Amino acid sequence: MAKDLGKTSTGIEANVAALLSYVAGWITGLIFLLIEKDNKFVRFHALQSIVLFGALTAVWIILSVLSAIFLFTRLYFFFPLFRLIGILLWLFSLVFWIVLMVKAYQGEKFKLPIAGDIADKKA
Repeated sequence: MAKDLGKTSTGIEANVAALLSYVAGWITGLIFLLIEKDNKFVRFHALQSIVLFGALTAVWIILSVLSAIFLFTRLYFFFPLFRLIGILLWLFSLVFWIVLMVKAYQGEKFKLPIAGDIADKKA
C-alpha cells in the first residue's frame, strides 16, 4: 500500500511527480519547482534535483574547460587526470540519479547531506 503523500497542484501523483523531477536532472527539477505550488514532498525532490544536478553540471563544465585548456596548452599529462575525474563524476551522477528516482517513486524523502539540507530549508 502506497503512502499518502498529499495532493499535488499538477494532478499527478506525488511520488510520480517527485520521480519526474529527477528525470532530466536540474531541468525537470526546475520545471516541477515552478509548477508545483502545494506539495512539499514534490518541491523537496525538485529542489534537491536542482541543487545536486546543478552543482554536478557546474563541476562537469569546469572540468571540461580545464581539460581543454590543458590539451591546447600542450600540458598533456594533466589531460588524462581530468578525463578520469570527469568519468568518475559521470558514474557518481548516474548512481545518484537512479537511487534518487527509485526513492522518490517509493515515497521516501531520501535526503542527501548538502543538497537535501538546502532543499529541506527551501521546500
